[in-house]
Amino acid sequence: MSGTTSAERPASGGRAVADATDAPAEPDLTGKSAAPSIRKKAGLGARTTSGGTRLRPDRLSRHNLAGWLYSTPFLVFFGTFMAFPIVATLVMSFTDFRLRNVTKPFDANFVGLENYSKLFGDEQFLRALLNTGYFVVLGVPLTVGSGLLAAVLLNSGIERFRTFFRVGFYAPVVTAIVAVAVVWRFVLDPSEGLIAGLAREVGLTAPDFLSSEVLAMPSLIAMAVWRNMGTSMVLFLAGLQAIPTEVREAAKIDGAGVFQEFRRVTVPLLRPTMLYVTVMTTIGFLNVFEEPFVMTNGGPSDSTLTVSLLMYREGFNFFHMGYASSMAYTLFVIILAVTLLQLRLLKDKTK
Repeated sequence: MSGTTSAERPASGGRAVADATDAPAEPDLTGKSAAPSIRKKAGLGARTTSGGTRLRPDRLSRHNLAGWLYSTPFLVFFGTFMAFPIVATLVMSFTDFRLRNVTKPFDANFVGLENYSKLFGDEQFLRALLNTGYFVVLGVPLTVGSGLLAAVLLNSGIERFRTFFRVGFYAPVVTAIVAVAVVWRFVLDPSEGLIAGLAREVGLTAPDFLSSEVLAMPSLIAMAVWRNMGTSMVLFLAGLQAIPTEVREAAKIDGAGVFQEFRRVTVPLLRPTMLYVTVMTTIGFLNVFEEPFVMTNGGPSDSTLTVSLLMYREGFNFFHMGYASSMAYTLFVIILAVTLLQLRLLKDKTK
């Protein structure tokens, strides 16, 4: 019996070991023991190159160093010409910084919010702010609308010479403002201009657009719309070409006409593009400077004076750099508020 018992014990012990080995392990509810092995097998947490090759620890620091070396030229450029001027302008807006302080900047006196409080009592600044708002309210819808119309025509209505029209609409965007000003001065000239010549043909007299307080700003708006609609057209054209043809075909099968298809299908699918175009155009028009600077220099009687042009005068003509800096940051706050308002109003519609 003792032999039989001694022979059976190893067998039963072996079966127990085998059963214990084959039995599934109880899950670790904390996940602490399994997590490192899973991450190790899956390669999670390991730094890799763009090709997927894992980096060894000794090469990791060299990889980071190479990235910083490649980024150094941009960081130096950004810090010198972007970050430092932005911070310096903010500091200057709280001082009476003038030309005499260029060589001795720390001699400028700290005036707190005096420059900002002075702005809203400055009739010239308020006039410039009103002119800028007029420029934006009238110019942005015309620019966005004309760009959308041109994009729709080029996308579907015009088959022949499509490339020629695309280049023609976009050419003013890349043309120097001086060349654009020469063309528009010829168009608006009251004696020898294009409009004056056409008016004489029908027995009328053309007004002096740039010397009229009523017509000067609309003339600049027309010039800005003509100059900037090419950018809107290109963006809308890209958005139109991204709309699936199946959607248009389904609308036609359902009996939708051209205008119904545009209203019910095209416009909703273009809302993200429309939001981007509207925001960027508004920012550009709030910063308008070149058109009044080269065409009217703010005249006549400050009827085309804008905030950016007044800021330029105060900073580089009269050297009131602290006051001009406060104008710059006031305009920045206005642009930020308008942009956030546009995003808030159109956010749900773009989802």
